[in-house]
Formats: sequence, structure tokens, C-alpha cells
Amino acid sequence: MFINNFDPVAFYIFSFEIRWYSLSYIAGILIGWILSKKIFITEANIKDKFDDFITYIIIGIIIGGRLGYILFYNLDYYSENLIEIFKIWQGGMSFHGGLVGIIFVSILYSKKFNQSAYDYLDIISLVAPIGIFFGRISNFINSELYGTETNLPWAVKFIQIDNLYRHPSQLYEALFEGVILFFILIYFRRKSFAKTPGFISGLFVSFYSVFRFGIEFFRVPDEQLGYLLFNFTMGQILSSILLLIGIYLIVSKYEIKKH
Repeated sequence: MFINNFDPVAFYIFSFEIRWYSLSYIAGILIGWILSKKIFITEANIKDKFDDFITYIIIGIIIGGRLGYILFYNLDYYSENLIEIFKIWQGGMSFHGGLVGIIFVSILYSKKFNQSAYDYLDIISLVAPIGIFFGRISNFINSELYGTETNLPWAVKFIQIDNLYRHPSQLYEALFEGVILFFILIYFRRKSFAKTPGFISGLFVSFYSVFRFGIEFFRVPDEQLGYLLFNFTMGQILSSILLLIGIYLIVSKYEIKKH
């Protein structure tokens, strides 16, 4: 068993805090950017425009992720504390909101050049697990999104929360939604039927949704929401919707490839 007493602040520059949460976003974006340019982008017309596209992605993640968290998870609090909306370095981002933001800016950017948004979304899908991995590690360091009580050998006591030993659900997500999902996508990327634009995006959202839905059973629901419809969490409800979209993409894009 492990005791988590990490400091959410990585270091200080004068009196300015640099938090692990912010560093995780920077690391995920930089590594994903480099891998995309060096390995995953094969079309010259995409590679030439990808650097500018990253700016759109950053905006989409930040605005979409923050708005998603506010609307899906904590609208009452932020409607009464408007200034808190801008303190994103303290946490409070939604994956599903960030995904909507990425989709929106991808459509916007691709239309400028009369290209398919899937050409960009498939690349982002391949490297997104890297960002998810770093994000979940920072959640672990921050002692947030922690798991339910357990006596398993790898249980973690989050000192900043209480004296209970809990599932390190953040690490479960880092493993499945980050590492395992990354290698699943890399494996399918080499298959001929996965070459149709949009197929990789469908795989990404489908596998992510399955992993997220399952791991939510080991995670304490957001205090302000608790359990909702059919005793599911908000994360499970949103993941169920996303899974249907992912399955639709996989089936429709596979049918296109067959013909």
C-alpha cells in the first residue's frame, strides 16, 4: 500500500506556482505534436498545415474542456463564482468537453482548406492517449478523481483527502485510457480497413468509452453530483453516448472501405 502526499505544485518561479496539472497538458501536447509530425502524418498537405492546427487544438482543449466541466459537472458553483471559471490551473477540465472542442476546431480548420476534418481527427486520436496519460498522472498527484475504498495491496491513502486506502483510479485510467489505448490504435492503424478517414477516430472514442465506463465503478463520483440515472456517474453517461457515436463511425467507415 502507498501513501500519496504529493504537492500539486511542481516548483515556483519567484512567487508564481507551476503546477503538475499545467505541466501535464504541456507535455501531452508537445509529445503528441512531435510524434504526429515525425511518425503519424504521411500526407504532405496535412503536415504543412499541422503546426498552425496545433494552436486551434490548444484553444479547443482549453475552452471545450473547461466549459464541459462547468456545464456537465459543476454549473451551480461556477454560476455563483464566475471568476473561478478562469482558474484552469487549479483543475476542473472535462475530457468529453475537450473532445467536443477538438472536433469543433478541427471542422473549422479543415474547412479553410477544403479538407476532411477526419484527416486531422485521426491524427489527434492516435496521440490523444499520451495527453490522457499525463493528465491522469497529474490527477493522481493532485489527489483528485480518487477511487473507492479497498484493501488491495496497491491501494493508496490520499493524505489530503482522508485516512482511507482507496483504488488509485487515476492510475487505472492512465494505464487503460493512456498506455493500452495508445498501443491498440497503433496496432489497428496498420490494417488496410483502418485507412478510411474517420475509422481511427471511431476506434479511439469507442475504446476510450469502454475503459472509462468500467473504471468509473472504482472511482468516487463527483461530490456535487453523486450517482445519477440508473445509478451511473456523469462520466459513465457521457461515455455511453460517446460509445454509440464511436460504434457508428467504425461501422459506417468500414462499410465505405468494403465498397
